[in-house]
Amino acid sequence: MAPNRPLFHRPDRHYVAGHRVTLLKNGREAYPAMLSAINAARRQVLLEMYWFDSGRIGRRIALALAAAARRGVEVALLYDSLGSVEAEGEMFAALRAAGVHVVEFNPIAPWRERFNLEKLSRRDHRKILVVDGQVGFTGGINISDLWLPEEEGGEGWRDDMVRVEGPAVGGFVEIFRRTWRREGGHRLKQLAPAPKDVPMAGAQSVRVLGEAFARHRREIVRAYLFHIYKATERVWIANSYFVPDGVVLRALVRAARRGVDVRVLVPGRSDVLVVQLASRAIYDKLLAAGVRLFEWQGNVLHSKTAVIDGNWSTIGTFNLDYRSLRSNLEVNVTILDARFGAVMEQSYLSDLENSIEVAPRAKTLVTLPGRMLENTLYRFRKLL
Repeated sequence: MAPNRPLFHRPDRHYVAGHRVTLLKNGREAYPAMLSAINAARRQVLLEMYWFDSGRIGRRIALALAAAARRGVEVALLYDSLGSVEAEGEMFAALRAAGVHVVEFNPIAPWRERFNLEKLSRRDHRKILVVDGQVGFTGGINISDLWLPEEEGGEGWRDDMVRVEGPAVGGFVEIFRRTWRREGGHRLKQLAPAPKDVPMAGAQSVRVLGEAFARHRREIVRAYLFHIYKATERVWIANSYFVPDGVVLRALVRAARRGVDVRVLVPGRSDVLVVQLASRAIYDKLLAAGVRLFEWQGNVLHSKTAVIDGNWSTIGTFNLDYRSLRSNLEVNVTILDARFGAVMEQSYLSDLENSIEVAPRAKTLVTLPGRMLENTLYRFRKLL
C-alpha cells in the first residue's frame, strides 16, 4: 500500500501545542497520580474504565470518588459491563448512594427489551480519567489489583499511563460525553474553557484520538500507519495483544526492508494464551523482513505504546488486533515532541533489558501441529 493513499492523508493535523505530558510506568506510579488528581478535584471528575474491579485499588478509588461527590464535585463513572463483570455490585450501589452518577456500558441483560446479542461484542475498552477539564489520564492500566505492585498484594503487571495537562484534555472530555450521552447518562456540566491569559501548561504538542463504532473509526490505526510509512530511523512498538492485520504487517515489513530499525515488544507470558499463539504465527514473516521481536520476561506485559523516530509517541488502550480495530471503543493520546520521545525510548530500552530477543525458529523446533494451531488461530483472529 502506497503512503499517498487517502488512508494516510490527515493524521498529522489537529495537534495542539501547550501541554505538559508525564509518562507513568505501572500501577506504582499511575494509581497515586490518579488518586491525587481525584482528591484535588473541585468541579468535575469523569472516569471511563473498561475494568473497574472491587479489590484493594478499586475500593480506594471508589472511596476517593465518593468523597469527591460528597464535597460537591460532579462525579460521573462509566464502566464496561463485561470488563467489570466480576466487580461487586455493592461497590457501585455505594457510589450511587454517595452521589456519583454511574452508568454501565452495554449491559449483559438478555431480559431487557432492547438487548441485542449482535452488539454484545461491542465493548468500551477505554481507560480515561479527566479532572476539572484540565488534567487527563489514559493508557493501558485498568483499575484492578493485577496492576498493583507485588508488595501491595498485586501482581505488578507491566503497563503505561500518561498524564496530560493542557487544552487537548478537552478531547478526552468530548470522547467521554459522546459515549455517556449514548448510554443514557444525565446531562453533565459544561466547564468553561481556561481564559486565554492563563499560561500554557508546557511546550508539547498533543492530539487525542478516539475510536467509536461509526464515526472516527480507524483514527488510531491511520496514525500508526502514517508514521510507520514516514519513519526513517526507528519504529519501536510495545503491544500486549499483537495480532495485526495485513495492512499493519505490510507497513512494518516495508519499513524494516528499507532499513528502519523496527522492534516489537510482546508478552513472553500472556494472560490470553490463544492470542499469544496467534501472534507467533506471524513471527517468521516479520523476522525474515528484518523486524526484531522481543518477549517480555517479567509479569504480564499489558502496554500499548509506540515511539517512532524519537519524535512521535502514542500511549493508550489500542491493541494492534481485530477487536481494537473493529469492535471496541478505544482512545490513544499522541505526542509530537522529541524530549518526550526520548523519555519513551529510554523506557523502551529499559524494558528490553528484561526481555529476550526472538530468534528465527528452525522448523525442527516447532512441531507441525504447533504451527498449524498458530496459523489457525491467526486466521480466526476476528474471534479472539
